[in-house]
Amino acid sequence: MTSYPQETFAAGTEQAVSVRWTLASLSLSMLLASLGTSIANVGLPTLAGAFSASFQEVQWVVLAYLLATTTLIISVGRLGDIVGRRKLLLAGIALFTMASASCAAAPHLSWLVAARAVQGLGAAVMMALAMAMVGEAVPKERTGSAMGLLGTMSAIGTALGPSLGGVLIGGFGWRAIFLVTVPCGLLALFLGHHALPAARPRAKSTRPAFDVIGTLVLALTLGAYALAMTIGGGTFGTINLILLLAAIFGICAFLFVESRAASPLVRLATLREPRLRSGLATSMLVATVMMTTLVVGPFYLSRGLGLDAALVGLVMSAGPVVSALAGVPAGRLVDRFGAGRMAAAGLGIMAIGCLALSVVPQPFGVAGYVMPLVTLTAGYALFQAANTTGVMKDARPEQRGIVSGLLNLSRNLGLVTGASVMGAVFSFAATASAFTTADGVAAAAGMRATFAVATVLVVFAAAIAVASRVHVVEPTPEETEGVGS
Repeated sequence: MTSYPQETFAAGTEQAVSVRWTLASLSLSMLLASLGTSIANVGLPTLAGAFSASFQEVQWVVLAYLLATTTLIISVGRLGDIVGRRKLLLAGIALFTMASASCAAAPHLSWLVAARAVQGLGAAVMMALAMAMVGEAVPKERTGSAMGLLGTMSAIGTALGPSLGGVLIGGFGWRAIFLVTVPCGLLALFLGHHALPAARPRAKSTRPAFDVIGTLVLALTLGAYALAMTIGGGTFGTINLILLLAAIFGICAFLFVESRAASPLVRLATLREPRLRSGLATSMLVATVMMTTLVVGPFYLSRGLGLDAALVGLVMSAGPVVSALAGVPAGRLVDRFGAGRMAAAGLGIMAIGCLALSVVPQPFGVAGYVMPLVTLTAGYALFQAANTTGVMKDARPEQRGIVSGLLNLSRNLGLVTGASVMGAVFSFAATASAFTTADGVAAAAGMRATFAVATVLVVFAAAIAVASRVHVVEPTPEETEGVGS
């Protein structure tokens, strides 16, 4: 009789240790994928000199990674549901690591761009399946904390990229910014091989087929949209319009193909679920707003406040640092008070931050920018943990890969849209003001106008979230525990 509690305690301790190592593997995967997104940007001037290329040519080092990740993230999530998430995640980590080594060894620019596209494919696998595997590896009552941890690692990777890249380029040259991820990738592969839970056996007759046609149509559609939003150096010309029209036509074609596919990439019935639709729409809107801080912030700080490049980088790092620090506490709040309530609270805090940035007087200086930015970013961390947790908890086990892919896709599309649309709003407002004011005042006017639009987007996102809760009554954690007992 006395040995039973000890055995139970030992089993519980072993399970807790296993969960920690699994989370370490998933977190490192998320860190590397986000680091790959941001670390190359700082090296573009150096790459232009190394390969005697123009800025438009070396920009494809960044675009190739972004396009590969955006266009393939749903497909790899669905593929993980079919062939097994553990197997595909390990393959994705290995592909990312090999592509990183290939980037570091690139003899010419076209090689580097191609290797970055392959690296982006590996990153798509890591992003989609790291989130999907949380449901298999973590007890349901700790899902919020786990999602908050993944959000924290993503924020750390994004924040660390520019500063780490600058140090590596200065000390070892541009190849080091790609070579540094190779040992980290090998470590992630080792941890994943030993810590990720084994997939449940599944009869081949029950495995759904992979929707090749739907995958191709969706990839071409997303690629057309991403290109429409990124090429042209900030101008929207005829080519951008043609690509955007092609993307709209592609959406219609994709819906037609999926409605007739025996085993569709995305079941259209899934998109009819109120919480999933709300989660995807609000995720895209919020990502659009957060991209505003990365696009508009540097111009306002340098031209509006007259800061040099080093100080601009220091001030800009405040947002990602806050996001990194707030991720885990935000996840715990979600576990305690519920995803729906905390998503609404996060959007409310974001709205306050955006509104403050839209009205802050220019004489308030750096403090007038940093305090609202900290508020905005803290709200984003809370919303992100809550929204991801709410959507992934509702996903059926066989659909977690595709739902995770959809969430990541909505975020990426928001980032791409924010870089284009919100950049255009800033440029229009600043140029219109520049006819009668100095450059510094014009930059301030552009910043206020852009964050006024951002405030409207956050309020709209909050309205969508509230409307979805009318249709879905979320149980409190206490009610959930009562049902379990």
